[in-house]
Amino acid sequence: MLRKAFITMCVSLFCLITFSSSASEMVNVYSYRQPFLVEPLFEQFTKQSGVKVNVVFAKKGMAERLAREGKYSPADILLTTDISRLIELRDKDLVQPVNSSILSHAIPTQYQAQDNTWFALTTRVRNIYSAKRLGRIDLNYEDLADEKYKGRVCTRSGKHPYNVALVASMVSEHGEAYTLNWLKKVKKNLARKPQGSDRGQVQAIHQKLCDISLGNSYYFGKMLNDKKQKVWADEVYINFPNQNNRGAHINISGVAMAKYAPNAKNAQALMEFLVSKPAQELYAKTNMEYPVREDVAVSKLVASWGNYNVDDLALEEIAKHRKTALKLLDQAQFDL
Repeated sequence: MLRKAFITMCVSLFCLITFSSSASEMVNVYSYRQPFLVEPLFEQFTKQSGVKVNVVFAKKGMAERLAREGKYSPADILLTTDISRLIELRDKDLVQPVNSSILSHAIPTQYQAQDNTWFALTTRVRNIYSAKRLGRIDLNYEDLADEKYKGRVCTRSGKHPYNVALVASMVSEHGEAYTLNWLKKVKKNLARKPQGSDRGQVQAIHQKLCDISLGNSYYFGKMLNDKKQKVWADEVYINFPNQNNRGAHINISGVAMAKYAPNAKNAQALMEFLVSKPAQELYAKTNMEYPVREDVAVSKLVASWGNYNVDDLALEEIAKHRKTALKLLDQAQFDL
C-alpha cells in the first residue's frame, strides 16, 4: 500500500528523492511512461545484466527538475511519451548524443535525431475516431474543418503535446496561413470546449455529445480491454486518416540520455536493451503500440485494425514547427 501511494504521488509531479549510490551497478531513470508498462522491461534488463534500475515516474516537470539539478542530477535515462517532450529536452540542452550502432540500425532514420540526442522506442498513430452510427467514412485531418461537421467534433486541449505535434505536421504540409484557417474552422466545429483525455472523447461519442474525435491508436486497444470502456469503444470506428495522400500522422514514445548521466555506460546498455526484440515485443503486447523495429510484429488486436499508409515526414521536420504550432493555437484561441 505504501509503495502504491508513493507512485501515485510521484506521477503528479517529480518526487524530490535521491537515488542511493551504494549499488555498484545501477542506472537512474526519469520516466513519463507509466509504471505498469516499463517496470517489466526494467526487471528483465536487471535479470540479464545485473544492473539495478532506479526510476521516478511523473506526468510533468522533467525538464524543470533536470535544469534545477544541473550537473548534480542523478538522472541517466529520460523516457518520454511524445516527440514534443523529447525536443523540449534537447532544446534546453538537457540531453547528450549517444553514438550506438545498435540504436541507429534498429530504429528507422525518421524516428531518431540526426544528432543522436533522442531515439524512438514505439510509434502510434493520431487516429480519427468516428461514431458507427455514421457508417464507414474516409477521413483526412483536413476534413475536421468541413462545415458538415459543425458541432460534431470533440478533442482534448489543442496544446496537449499529441495535438501540438499534429498541428506542427499540418504547418509542414500546408504552411502557416492554411493551418491557422484550419484551426479556426475546426474550433467552429467543436461540440464543446477542448477538454479531457483521448479516451474521454470516445466516451463523449458514446454519450452522443459528438460524432468524431482525435485519439492515439493505442487508446483504442486499451479501451477494448477495459470492461467499462469497451462499451465506448464498441460504438466507434478507428480511422487511419489521409490514406489517399500523405498518410497518417505518427508520433512516438522515446528515450534520451541525460546530459550529466553519472552511469552513462549502463544508460546506453539500457537504451539498447529497449530496442531489442524481446523488449519491443513486450511494448507491442502490453501497450498496443507499434514497435519501432520493423522486424517485430504488432499485437493480434492491433493487427486486426489493418494496414495503413504512414506520413513519412521526419519527426525532426515536425519538431521545427512546434513553436509555430503553439503560436497558431493561441491565435486561433483554440482552447477558449
